[in-house]
Amino acid sequence: MVLTDYFHENPASSVPFRLCIDGKWILVDEQLLRAHPGGGAMLAYRNLDATAVFHAFHADSKLAYSWLRELRAKQTSVDSLEGNGTVHDLTNGGQKDENEEKTDLHEKEIKKRLLNVNMGKFELNSVESEKVCQSFSRLKIQVRELGLFKGDNSYFARKFIEAIGLISFSLFLQSKEHFVLSALFMGLAWQQLGWMIHEYGHQQHFTNRWWNDCCGYVCGNFLQGFSLAGWKNQHNVHHAATNIDGRDGDLDLLPLWATVGTHLMRLEGNSLCARLIPFQHLYWAFALPLLRLSWLLQTLQFVFSMQSSFYNIYRERALIEQLTVIAHWTLVLTQYYFLPNYQVRLEYFLISQLFAGFLLSHVVTYNHYSTDKFPHNDPILSNYACLQLYTTRNMRPGLVIDWLWGGLNYQIEHHLFPTMPRHNLKKVQDFKLGI
Repeated sequence: MVLTDYFHENPASSVPFRLCIDGKWILVDEQLLRAHPGGGAMLAYRNLDATAVFHAFHADSKLAYSWLRELRAKQTSVDSLEGNGTVHDLTNGGQKDENEEKTDLHEKEIKKRLLNVNMGKFELNSVESEKVCQSFSRLKIQVRELGLFKGDNSYFARKFIEAIGLISFSLFLQSKEHFVLSALFMGLAWQQLGWMIHEYGHQQHFTNRWWNDCCGYVCGNFLQGFSLAGWKNQHNVHHAATNIDGRDGDLDLLPLWATVGTHLMRLEGNSLCARLIPFQHLYWAFALPLLRLSWLLQTLQFVFSMQSSFYNIYRERALIEQLTVIAHWTLVLTQYYFLPNYQVRLEYFLISQLFAGFLLSHVVTYNHYSTDKFPHNDPILSNYACLQLYTTRNMRPGLVIDWLWGGLNYQIEHHLFPTMPRHNLKKVQDFKLGI
C-alpha cells in the first residue's frame, strides 16, 4: 500500500473530465471531485466507462445513487470527449509521455522493449468480453438475492474480541517478563486488526457508512496506528484499477523496486538505486517485514497534512484522524514505560513491528505482485470482471489460512465484490466459475 500516490499529486489539473456510467456520460468538475467521499478514486477511470466499478464500490450506498441521479438531471447533454457519446478507445500502447516525440530513436527502442516486460495481454475480442460482462452482471444479481452482502454482527464482534484478546494476552506475557513472546503476539494482533480496518474501509459490516468509519477509526487509527482515510485514499484506487501501470499506486515501489519494465525509465542510469534494481529478487523478501513501519510513517505524513487536502472529506476528518493516531502512540508509549529499560523497549518495538509487517506483506505480495500487470490504457480497463480475474490470485483455503489471512485468500471473490463481508466470500467461490 502506498498512501501518497504520485500520479494524483495535483487533482485540480485533472478536471474537468467525464465518466460513463450505465451508458451515459457525466461531467466531473473540480467542485464534484473535491466533494467525492472516496477521494481521488474516480480519477482512475477518467474519460472511461466506470459502470462496473461504480456499482461494485457503491452497492448499498443510497447517497451515491442519489448523487448520480442529481447529476444526470443537471447534465442533460454530456458527450464523450470525442463528441459522439462512445467510450474511449483503449490500446495496449501504455501511457504516452508528452515529450515522446522529442526522444531519440535509441531511447524509443528501449522503451518499446520495456513496455512488454512483466506485462500481461488481454486478448478477448469484443464478443467474448461482453459475454464475461453479462455473466458477471447475472452473478451480481444472484449473490445479492442470496443476501451475501449483509454483514453478520456476531461475526464482526467475535473478530474484534479475538484481536482484543491477543492484545490482552500480549500484555499478560509482558507482565510475566516474556518480552519476546509478548511482542510476537502484539504483532499478530496488529495484523488481525489490519484485516478489520480493511473490512470497515470497504463498508462491509454496516449499511450505515458512518458506523463503518467509526469502527475503522477504532481498529485502524487507535489500536494499530493506521489511518482509515489514508487507507481509503490508496486502496480504493487499487481496487478500481488493479495492477494497471500509472493508475494503481501499489505498483509504484521505486526507487528500490521496479514492478514493471517502464519504471526503469524513471531511474538515473548511474544512480545507486539503478545499480541495486537488478538484485531486487534477492532483497525483496528481506524487506517484507518493513511494510508495517513504512505504512506507519506514511500514515503520519498523510494524517498531519489532511487539513490542507484537495478533498473536502479529508479536511473534515483531519482532526479525528489526528487525535486517534496520537491516542495510539500514547498507548504504545504507556506500554513501553512499563518495560524494564531502553534496550528491551527497542527490541520489543522492532520484534512486534517487523513480525506484524511480515504477516501483512506476505499476503499482499502473493495476491497481486505475482500476477499480470497491464499498461496504462489497456482494453482490460473496460471489463471490470476480467481485470480482477487477471490481476488477482487466491490462496488455497483452510481453517488456518482463512483465519491468518483474514479471508483475503479469497482475493478474487473480494475484488469482484469488495463490499461483501469476509464471512460470505467462500460461498461465492463456486458461483464465480460461471464467469
